[in-house]
Formats: sequence, C-alpha cells, structure tokens
Amino acid sequence: MKKERNMWLDGIMGLAVGDALGVPVEFSLRDWLTEIPVQDMRGYGTYPVPKGTWSDDTSMTWAALDSLREGYAPNLMADKFCEWAFANKYTPWGEIFDIGGTTSRALRKYYYSKNPLTCGEAAEGSNGNGALMRILPVCLYCYSLEKNEKLATEDSIDIVFEATAITHAHLRSKLASALYYFVCCEVLEAYDMKTAVADGLKKGFEFFDKTPEYAEELKNYDRLRDVENFADLPHEQIQSTGYVVHSLEAALWCLLNTNNYADSVLEAVNLGGDTDTIAAIAGGLAGLFYGYDAIPKEWLGVLARCKELEAACTDPTKAEEHSYEYISIMPKRRLRNYTKIKQFLETILEKETDINTKTLINYMLQKNERNYAEYLEMLKDE
Repeated sequence: MKKERNMWLDGIMGLAVGDALGVPVEFSLRDWLTEIPVQDMRGYGTYPVPKGTWSDDTSMTWAALDSLREGYAPNLMADKFCEWAFANKYTPWGEIFDIGGTTSRALRKYYYSKNPLTCGEAAEGSNGNGALMRILPVCLYCYSLEKNEKLATEDSIDIVFEATAITHAHLRSKLASALYYFVCCEVLEAYDMKTAVADGLKKGFEFFDKTPEYAEELKNYDRLRDVENFADLPHEQIQSTGYVVHSLEAALWCLLNTNNYADSVLEAVNLGGDTDTIAAIAGGLAGLFYGYDAIPKEWLGVLARCKELEAACTDPTKAEEHSYEYISIMPKRRLRNYTKIKQFLETILEKETDINTKTLINYMLQKNERNYAEYLEMLKDE
C-alpha cells in the first residue's frame, strides 16, 4: 500500500459519506440538479430522514465488513445481511427505509433455504447495482490476503464473484464487482487516479479476456477499455441509473474527472438518478485514494452513527475470531476445476474428427496443464 493509512477507514467512510450525500436527492432528474446542485449535506427530500442519513449501500457494506471478522464465508455474510434486512441491524436510525427488490428477494430465499450459493437472482433483469455497492470490504479483504500471499488473484476473483452472487448471481453483475476489485487494488497502490483506474481496468480485462465464456458479457463494459476516451465523454453520455453497468461507468467517470474527494462524490450525486449508490461506489474509491482526512469534517460531523462506523473500520483479519477455514479450500477447489476442465476436453477430443478442432483442443489441454502445474508450484512455495 502506498501510504501507512487505515484503508478500511478511508474506503468505508468515503463510501458512507457519498451515500449520505445522495440519499436526499435519490431519483432526482439531472436537469433539476443542474439548476440546484447538491453542495453540502441535506436532509429529507426523497425520504423523511435527517441530513447525514445513509442507506442500504452503507448498511450492507457494514454488514459485509462485520461478517469478515470471522473470516470469509458466504453463509456468514448472508447471515449478516439478514440481520440487517429482517432485524434492522446496521441501520442509521433503527429501521430500514431502502432495500432493492433483487436484494430483498434473494435474502428472503436465503432466510428459508440457508444456501448462500443458490439464493442470488441470475436473470438478466436482475443486474442492478445492489451487490456492487457493498463489495468494497470484500475487495479490501482479498487485496490484503493477496498482499500477504494467502490468496492468488484467481481465488480473489472467486471470492468476489461468490460474495456478489449472494444477491446478484448474473455474470454481468459479478464482472462489475471484479472490475471494481482490480481498480480498487490499483487505487491503493498508485499516486495518480487516472493511472489507477486505467491500470486496474486493463488488468481486469486482461484477466477475463483469457476465458472465452466471459467474452459476450464483457462487451457490456467495452466503453471502459479505452479510459482516455471514456474520461473525455460529456456527462450527457453518462447514464446514472441503477443498472450495474451504468453505475460502474458513472462512478469511474466521476473519479476520472475530479481531483479531490469532495468533488468526486458531489459530481456523482449531481448526475441524478441513483444518486446515493453511485456516490457510494465512487466515494469508496475516492476515500481509498485521497484518504479519510480528505473527507470534509462538516460532513462527517452530521453523519449518522459516525463514531460507531469509524470504530468498525478495522482490519477484520486481525480480529480474534478470524478464521481462514473457508478460504483454505479455495486452492483445492481451483485444482479440482483444472482437473474437471482436463476431463471435459479429453472427452471431446475422443469424439472429435476434425483435425483443426483437435489441434485447438490439444492446445487448450496443454495450456490447462501449464496452469495446473504453475498453480500447484505456487502452493508449494507458500
């Protein structure tokens, strides 16, 4: 990490403040906000809540962070989400006032099934931003474990995908969270925001471009492949809806076109639409880059449960109850996946007669064998 700062405090408080700035004008039209832009914390508006009130974005982020104190496991995280959704924990004033439809249905399904791997909605119409908005603690957790050589990048992506899928199981939503993860890692290391966003996206696309099954869904994010051109787009070409692709684009565009924390989140809010979530997504990364001290004190001064949130922003891997039990199976699962791929390709090869196709399958088999050997060697080194 580039500076000796508390990344948990920087990122999560940055997210919460962005969320709170956007709550009073959620669903507002951009034209109206152009005339009367948000410049400070406001109260009431869209919801009958006082200034400094944050929404489900921060609630679920806090719940996710709390779950990681016992180590990553999807059931632990889903349990914490249910404590919020059904028992009003992790709320600003003791009760929920905002929850997305996809999230609500997924958590109800989990409440009865207790299976976090099947409760998320996988329909194309379920690609809202309700998982992207709360993935930051998972990103920081995986970043920390990768830095300490306890996880490979492939395993981090598995975890990001799995945590996303608790509520949003479509590949498009999982890719949004993963691209955010790659950007997050670069933001923590770089000294220039544009460089961090560009390098993070480049690494993300390079990682997923290697796998043909991602190709079709990755097309939804093609505008992010050329960061220079994307940053220069006029705001009329940036959509700020709750659709996960729009939300990721809008948040990154705001970061690329500002140079301090306050302007980053205000730019996000004043795009209109899903103001709280887009400002939360942007605010998390802006907080990581500019630091907690860059967040205006007057905004923190009115933030709901500010001191409790700040106290919660500690490294979960340092918690006494933390365990690596679940993530310890990730490497074994990956090795099993390589074995399954080999078996699948060999089965096709036995039936295939076309020489060109057989050559391609043999190449894929050799590549899979190399990946298996390299991964096995890495585990031995650890």
